[in-house]
Amino acid sequence: MNTATQQAQQEPDAAAEGAATAAFPPVLQATANGAAPGNPADRAVKRRRVLDILDAAGRDSLLLTTNTALTWYLDGSRVHISLAGDPIAAMLVDRDGDHLVTFTNEAARIAAEELPDGVALHTVPWHGQLHAAAAMLAPGGKPLAEADVAAELRAARQEFLPGESARYARLCAEAAAAMTDVLSGATPETTEFGVASALAARIVAMGAEPLVLLCNGAGRTEFRHPLPTHAPLGRRAMAVVCARRNGLVANVTRWVRFDAGAPAERDAEARIAAVEADIFDATVPGARLDGIFAEIQEAYPRHGFGAGQWTLHHQGGPAGYAGRDPRATPATDDTVVRNQTFTWNPSGPGVKIEDTVQLTESGITTLTVDPRWPTAVVNGIPRPLTLQL
Repeated sequence: MNTATQQAQQEPDAAAEGAATAAFPPVLQATANGAAPGNPADRAVKRRRVLDILDAAGRDSLLLTTNTALTWYLDGSRVHISLAGDPIAAMLVDRDGDHLVTFTNEAARIAAEELPDGVALHTVPWHGQLHAAAAMLAPGGKPLAEADVAAELRAARQEFLPGESARYARLCAEAAAAMTDVLSGATPETTEFGVASALAARIVAMGAEPLVLLCNGAGRTEFRHPLPTHAPLGRRAMAVVCARRNGLVANVTRWVRFDAGAPAERDAEARIAAVEADIFDATVPGARLDGIFAEIQEAYPRHGFGAGQWTLHHQGGPAGYAGRDPRATPATDDTVVRNQTFTWNPSGPGVKIEDTVQLTESGITTLTVDPRWPTAVVNGIPRPLTLQL
């Protein structure tokens, strides 16, 4: 027996029983739990999608191990402790049911607050091997690995269901409102860290986790991923938030200005919005991400930016249970579907535009929207302007 298996079987009755279900007995079969996230109707559809993946692969079980896959399949359960760490749970999906395995020191909270109805919870010692323990629940201890069907799982996440669409819309609207509140109160003397800390407080207060907080003042606009510093904002600033709640990630960028703005600056802001409008036009059901990316590459020079601008920063892509799911590249061939969500983020020197949107029957619908923020209609869609204070 290898070391991983030995550690996974440290329950006292494991040797005597000789079965995975004895080594990791269910400690709770979830019943009605109003505190736990998860929409039963949405979860049933997600389970069917996973079973379809198993059918296509000719397998009987699948082991889910990443935060993206787990929070999607559980429909919003929190399976992290450290934002920088691995999940503290793994999920074995088989034809008989769903089995969530977690460490003994996490089980009580998971059972009380994060376990959807119909999911069996199993434990492994805090010093045990989580993935090995979950795999042992599968016949022969050899489930299909998540990495082997990554593309299929990503496709299963694409079409948002009614419950998660509503949750995402609420999160996105609250993230946009936090941006409005914080930037409306900023001054040229406010520091970048001051903006980031105020945003962090708002994001945490709304029950979310600030995965990304960026800010640059007038002296650092050349950086497209500007980690904040103690520098004051000066005459102009950008702030970026990626906020996660119950697995879903809202992404939004906003700009604030404390003077009238230079003509060239205003012109660049309008042109980057035109680039984004071309991307939105290309984001239609049936389009492939590599085709949309080709449109991105052509849109920059079409609107007066250098042809190589797309090489200086990622351009975004589908969104949802990951910041980008996945980032679009010239080689990404995923096909767009209706009700899928996106965050495109074209950028140029000193300009960037970014919102989380959903492709609905009526077209692109902006989710990170706050009616208090100034907008201009670009190709039929209200888009954020720079807030002028």
